[in-house]
Amino acid sequence: MKNLEEIKAILGQVKSLVKEKYHVSELGIFGDYVKGEVQENSEVNILIDYTEPPSLLDLVDMEYYLSDLLKVKADVISKNGLKGKRRERILSEVIYV
Repeated sequence: MKNLEEIKAILGQVKSLVKEKYHVSELGIFGDYVKGEVQENSEVNILIDYTEPPSLLDLVDMEYYLSDLLKVKADVISKNGLKGKRRERILSEVIYV
């Protein structure tokens, strides 16, 4: 099982590719990995912002790409899709890569 530093390092290595291919302007990690509560079934929660809204196909492709790269399921969430208290909680804990 990978830890937060390993996840950050891997994402840092592909950050420019992800930005270019998927038009991502920000890439961050939140959830169990940031809180130090990783369990066997934890997924990596990844927050993105973008320069162009991604299509559903691009979002699914990005999730598969990141999951394969990290060897753990990646759940990609758009910053623009966050509302209310959930938005506040996620933005208060996100660590940008």
